[in-house]
Amino acid sequence: MAVAPPTSTVKAHSSQADDATSPSTHAALNPPTRTREFLGAPGAAAVFVLCHLVLLSFYIACAPSTTCGQGEGVTWLLTTSVKLLAGTYTLYNPTSLTLYALWLLWLVALFHIVPGRWVNGTRLRNGTTLSYKINALPSLIITLATCVAVLATVGRAPFLYLHDHMLYLVAAAFLLSAIASAALYLASFRPGVLLALGGNTGNPVYDYFIGRELNPRVGQFDIKCFTELRPGLIGWLVVNFCSAVAQYDRTGGTITDSMVLVQLFQAWYVFDSLANEPAVLTTMDIVTDGLGWMLTFGNLVWVPFSFSLQARYLALHPLQLGVMRCLGILALQAIGYWIFRSANLEKDRFRKNPSDPAVQHLAYISTKTGSRLLVSGWWGRARHINYLGDWIMSVAWCLPCGFGSVIPYLYPIYFIVLLIHRERRDEHKCHLKYGADWRRYRRIVPWRIVPYIY
Repeated sequence: MAVAPPTSTVKAHSSQADDATSPSTHAALNPPTRTREFLGAPGAAAVFVLCHLVLLSFYIACAPSTTCGQGEGVTWLLTTSVKLLAGTYTLYNPTSLTLYALWLLWLVALFHIVPGRWVNGTRLRNGTTLSYKINALPSLIITLATCVAVLATVGRAPFLYLHDHMLYLVAAAFLLSAIASAALYLASFRPGVLLALGGNTGNPVYDYFIGRELNPRVGQFDIKCFTELRPGLIGWLVVNFCSAVAQYDRTGGTITDSMVLVQLFQAWYVFDSLANEPAVLTTMDIVTDGLGWMLTFGNLVWVPFSFSLQARYLALHPLQLGVMRCLGILALQAIGYWIFRSANLEKDRFRKNPSDPAVQHLAYISTKTGSRLLVSGWWGRARHINYLGDWIMSVAWCLPCGFGSVIPYLYPIYFIVLLIHRERRDEHKCHLKYGADWRRYRRIVPWRIVPYIY
């Protein structure tokens, strides 16, 4: 059995609705949103449509019966996808919807069954502090062990079925994420709900997209934190596992060095993320963003299916790299990981204990809010230096696929757009929070992501 959450935290959570039920208190805690991202509702609708079309196009263009764009460009991808979208596939079927729903139920069951410790999140603006169960890593290990056990006992057939029908699972995830987002939007009108400051515009299209409620929960089950880590990251490795089995089957018993690299890189990233699960509790997604379609689709659909396109491509088009190319790609991955993890650990240690010997030498500026902003070490090089390391790793994941197709490179192309957008969002929020202190900080650390370039 899991250790029970801290009593004080439970009381704080249970009093949240009681403290915010009066109209005056609710209005004060949930002011109307005055600024909108993505150009408001029209931009949100455009992102909604574009994300569906892009992911469908890439999966249709990289089906077992196609060339996955080898020797072709973006124009081929678009024209082929339009033709196929016009009627070749009947995307929705009960089997795929059932399989994806069972996958989510499996993860929910693991959350409740697998033991885990409880940690407190950040203090909310209504004075409460929520507790979160930390057991994503053992849930991942159990899931992968189950996959290995099924492979050893039943054989390759279940995984080959999933690989060959992945497009239908993508469509099922589309539908379920849309339904879940609608349910979350409607539930956010309950009395006493704490809303996200960015999702209370009154426009249903935009609020559905961006997320209206800050911390949707069922008892102690935090839906946003669950969605943030488990369906996407754990699902990503399960899809990769299916691709490895498919390559082994297609090649008559061989796993290429390129497939090994992709599997190792991405598995390491996921294991590292879940091993540091408490760190997600201080991220923008958890602290400030509501849970709407953007986060729901991102974690139920985009992460597991688009981030795994490299393994899918290599399952259909195996590639041997040789020792020297493998070493070069490994070196690039190591550089990216070093920047990403070192920067994040440095900031996390400084936040927890500025007197820690590992960070006490770092220079900082004090702000009127009481916060301290690092101006030396990794964070003196660029204001979001961790994004640089993250993007370098994304490139390393794609290089094992060679340069025969654009399909494996969807992730770094999308990722650079995402990181720049997140950096701009964070800049805006920090400017509002710190005011003149943030302008002073920007003068000391002028570079956004890449030192001396951007």
